[in-house]
Amino acid sequence: MAIRLAITDDHHLVRDGLVQYLSMSPDIQIVAEAANGEGILEKLRVTTPDLLLLDMTMPGKSGVDLLGHIKDLYPDMLILVLSMHNEVNMVLRAMKAGASGYICKDCSPQTLLEAIRKVVSTGKYLSPQMAEQLAYASAVPEAENIEHILSARELEIFRLIVEGLDVGDIANQLFISDKTVSTHKSHLLNKLGLKNTAELVRYAMEHQLFA
Repeated sequence: MAIRLAITDDHHLVRDGLVQYLSMSPDIQIVAEAANGEGILEKLRVTTPDLLLLDMTMPGKSGVDLLGHIKDLYPDMLILVLSMHNEVNMVLRAMKAGASGYICKDCSPQTLLEAIRKVVSTGKYLSPQMAEQLAYASAVPEAENIEHILSARELEIFRLIVEGLDVGDIANQLFISDKTVSTHKSHLLNKLGLKNTAELVRYAMEHQLFA
């Protein structure tokens, strides 16, 4: 019996490539595809896939928020995250939100196919390397682990944001451009699975960072 698969990715070319490749496998049936969170929620109202292949970074509702929302609506839904981000904190947050597995977009097509089959057959998938990283992260306090997640520059910008400096102030203090600061800020938000400055500040307070 074929695996009924739904695919969500905002990049049309990537989504088409996934559909074409996975459709070639006789045990895979693509039953839905969408470009964003709203789109897949609409599709899930009328079809029930065995597995949802979900991109983590899309316009609108996405990431852990979307994943958690889908699990609230469909608690038994198997979700395999396919993401460009391999930071351990992002993986950990996705798994805690209800993901059945997590795989990076730099994997081989055959590895993706194997991951889909593994999730459907066992309910879980992580690469051995990712599983080892998660085991380490779980054993280390998050406040210590953050030094392994963020680069030195990202940590520095994180600290300045928490001190109340805006992008322009940080750029002047570090003698870099506003664009560079914004890029580092975007990267550290993604790595920590956060959405905005308010969540960064709250995160720092909860984990007693930069005290």
